[in-house]
Amino acid sequence: MALATQAQLGTNVYVQNKKGGGGSVAMSYVKSKPADGYTVMAITPTHLFTMLRGNSPLDIDDIQGLARATDDPIIVMVRGDSRYKSIHDLIEAGRAGVIKWGGTQIGGVDHIAAMSFAKAAGMKVSFVPFDSGAEFAAALSRGDIDAAGLNISETRDQIAAGDFRPLAVMADDRMKALPDVPTLSEKGLDISFSTVRGYVVLKSTPKARQEILEKAMLKGMESDRYQNYLKGIGLDETSIEDAADWDSQIRRMYKAGQETMQDLGLAQ
Repeated sequence: MALATQAQLGTNVYVQNKKGGGGSVAMSYVKSKPADGYTVMAITPTHLFTMLRGNSPLDIDDIQGLARATDDPIIVMVRGDSRYKSIHDLIEAGRAGVIKWGGTQIGGVDHIAAMSFAKAAGMKVSFVPFDSGAEFAAALSRGDIDAAGLNISETRDQIAAGDFRPLAVMADDRMKALPDVPTLSEKGLDISFSTVRGYVVLKSTPKARQEILEKAMLKGMESDRYQNYLKGIGLDETSIEDAADWDSQIRRMYKAGQETMQDLGLAQ
């Protein structure tokens, strides 16, 4: 993304890795910089949930979306030989009993997505946290858990081999890579969660500078370099969105996370 953008801007773009605290270290760094358009932050839903837990120096109203770079919807997945043949089967089982669901850390996107789905569907879910997506995918393969929310980039080979069965996508539209798999919205559940990545600046950044960055990013992502990157991880050009749509999605994710985290007692 940096290479694609700098080609459009005609200047160097440097990546500063600021790890830790669910994005809080990065957000502290950005807050310390002038709102002049020369500091851009990459975010995921985790940054928003860190805000909701009161662990961030920034609030949702302090940031403005520039462009979305990837949109990797969470897919409700079971084993290929599972007795759950459809999302309806899984929901009915969760209403009659408890579904053991795997994901990463408590308060992360996997957890919030699972519990939001469970609440909307009126089912019971026991969330089992793992250290990584690879770990809970392995647990699903072994049958240690009943279901999990996984991404296409993590599971293409297992789906193709029949080891995993995708039941539904947590998105508004079906995925090109899984055209026969319905969305939760088709089933009457307004649940949309993705391992989504995009770029923001401080909201007080001059509008003219925001527009320069947005234009450079969108044009850069049209390049073969970036399009080939998307194809390599199982995504396509629909991952890319402009500032208006990306900023709207940020706020929608924040609101959905806020409601679920308040129910779980995780939001400040």
